[in-house]
Amino acid sequence: MLKRILVGLVGTVLLAVGVLLLVLPGPGLLLVLAGLLVLASEFPALEKYVDPVRDRAMQAAEASVSSPLRTAGSIAFGAFLIGAGVVWGLVPDLPVGGWGTGTSLILSGLVLWGLLLWSYRRISR
Repeated sequence: MLKRILVGLVGTVLLAVGVLLLVLPGPGLLLVLAGLLVLASEFPALEKYVDPVRDRAMQAAEASVSSPLRTAGSIAFGAFLIGAGVVWGLVPDLPVGGWGTGTSLILSGLVLWGLLLWSYRRISR
């Protein structure tokens, strides 16, 4: 029972972060796929969603690094997120200011860069 709860929690967090990253110019669908894979390991009813999301995630990963302009835009947006996170952390007078918001922006930028690197390496093989 504890394993099922932990798998559900990890899968839900991955899925939620992936959905949040869908608005970024990077491959957020990869985290949605990871969340679904984790959840499907304990909840078999979700397996029917894995293959369609896997196909779409691989297409999105390829598209995110398909041209130097897209890659540069994604890298720049990751840098923007990290910079905004530092500003939000240092200037508590901003709306929803503080390190809680700042840290989430910084982590979003780092996750974006990590997923871009993964996509680039996967596509470059």
